[in-house]
Amino acid sequence: MIEALKPTVVWNYFYELTQIPRITGHTLAVASYVERFGKNLGLETLRDEIGNILIRKPATKGMENCKPVILQSHLDMVPQKNASTVHDFFTDPIKPRIDGDWVTASGTTLGADNGIGVAMAMSVLSSKTIEHGPVEALFTIDEEVGMVGAFNIEETFLRGWILINLDSEEEGQLFAGCAGGQDISVSFDYNDIDVNPKDRLAFRIDLTGLKGGHSGVDIHLGRANANKLMFHFLHEAFFIHDAQLCAINGGSLRNAIPREATAIITIKKEKEKELRDLVEDFQQAFRTEYAGIETNISFSIKNVAHPPTIIPPTIVSRIILAIEGCQNGVISMLHDFPDTVESSSNMASIISRPGNTEVRFLIRSASERKKSWVYNSIESIFTLAEAAVDNENAYSGWQPNIQSPILNLMKRTYETLYGKTPAVKVIHAGLECGIIQGIYPDMDMVSIGPDLQYPHSPDERVNIASVEKTWNYLTETLKQIKNI
Repeated sequence: MIEALKPTVVWNYFYELTQIPRITGHTLAVASYVERFGKNLGLETLRDEIGNILIRKPATKGMENCKPVILQSHLDMVPQKNASTVHDFFTDPIKPRIDGDWVTASGTTLGADNGIGVAMAMSVLSSKTIEHGPVEALFTIDEEVGMVGAFNIEETFLRGWILINLDSEEEGQLFAGCAGGQDISVSFDYNDIDVNPKDRLAFRIDLTGLKGGHSGVDIHLGRANANKLMFHFLHEAFFIHDAQLCAINGGSLRNAIPREATAIITIKKEKEKELRDLVEDFQQAFRTEYAGIETNISFSIKNVAHPPTIIPPTIVSRIILAIEGCQNGVISMLHDFPDTVESSSNMASIISRPGNTEVRFLIRSASERKKSWVYNSIESIFTLAEAAVDNENAYSGWQPNIQSPILNLMKRTYETLYGKTPAVKVIHAGLECGIIQGIYPDMDMVSIGPDLQYPHSPDERVNIASVEKTWNYLTETLKQIKNI
C-alpha cells in the first residue's frame, strides 16, 4: 500500500485523492473534500464563484513578519485508460500500486499530475511542526482543459507575495517560465451521402498501442500521433484504392498526444485482399519508422456492417489533404534554454458526426509571436480546405525572471540540502503561473515537483524517492522564507 511510503503524510493524502473521481469538469467532490479538510483544521477556507478553494494558515511563532507564500496546485486529473481496461472515471477510484521505485496505476492515468502537489500542500496545512510564514494554499479546478480555475481568480482572492507552484515534473529542476497556449477548432460541415452497399464491404481500421503522453512535456520525444498516422493510411486508401470514409475518431483530450484512432471505411468487394495487405504494410511501416520510440503499435482491420451513409468524397479529399499538410509536433526550439521546445502543435482529436467532422489542436509557444505564426499556418491550410476555423482559450506564457528572489533562495536551499545546483528551466507545458501572473503581475513565482513520467497516459508514474526529496525541499524552503 502506498500509504506506508515516506513521507507518510503526503502519501496518505495522495491515496485519499485517488479514491475520489476528479476528472476535469467534474471536480465538485474533490473540491468539497479539500474544503472540509480546511474547515476541520479550523483554518480560514474560501471557495470562489468558479469553484477554486483557498485555505489560509497563520505563520508559526517567530515568522509572522515573513512574506506570505502561496502553495498552488490543481485538483483535476486527465482521464486516460488502455482500451482493455475496464474503468469508469466518473465513479471508480484509481488503483495505485508500487512498481519498483515508482508508483503507477493499473491501466489508467494515476493522477499524480497534480495530486502529489495537492497532497503536499495539504500536508503543510495540517503540520504542527513545519516552520513557515503566512501560507495560502490555492487549489484550482479544471486546469487540464483550458485552465478554467486560474483564468477566473479574482484580483482580491490572494494575499500572498510569493507563489510556489507544485505542478512541474522533474525533481532537481526549478522552473521559472512556461509556454503559452491556444486551442484551435476546425469544422467541416456537409450532407452525408446515402449509399447502396451491394457492391462494397465495410471495415473498421484500428490504430492502437501508442504511448501518447503530455503534449507539452512529451512532445519533444518524437512519439507518434495516432491521428497523423491514420491519415497517412487514409491518403493512400482513398486516393489509390478507391476507399470511402464513413466515420473517423481519434484522440480525445486537447493536451494529450493521441494514442488511438479508428476509421470506418468501405471498399469494392474485389479489393478486400488489397486493403488487408495495405493495412499490414502500413503496420510494418509504422513499426519501422518509430522503432525505439513506440513499442506496441497495432494496426488492425475487421469486417463490420455497412453504414447507411458515407462522408462526401469531396469533403474527405479536403480533410485528408489538409491534415497531411498540417504541422504537428515540435516546430521550433529555444536558443537560450538548451533542449527546450519553443513552439509546437498537437493535433489532439478528430471526430466525425452526422454532417460534421471536427479537428482540434492545442498549440504552444514561449513566444506570443511564434504562437501567432503557428496558428496562422494551421488556419491557412484549413481555410484553403474550406473549413471553418475558430480559436479559444488563449493564454500567455510565464515570462522568466532570472533575478527572482524566490528563485535564488530556492537555488541556495537546494545546494545546502543536496550539495548541487539545481537547473533553472522553462517548461514547454502550460502552467497556471502564466495566467496568475497576468492577474498579479508583481507576484514572485517558481515551480517545482517530483519526477513524474508519462503524464496524461496510462503509463503515468511518479518516482517514490523524488517525492520525499521534493517534500523535504519544500519544507526547508518555507523555513528559509525569512531570508527574503
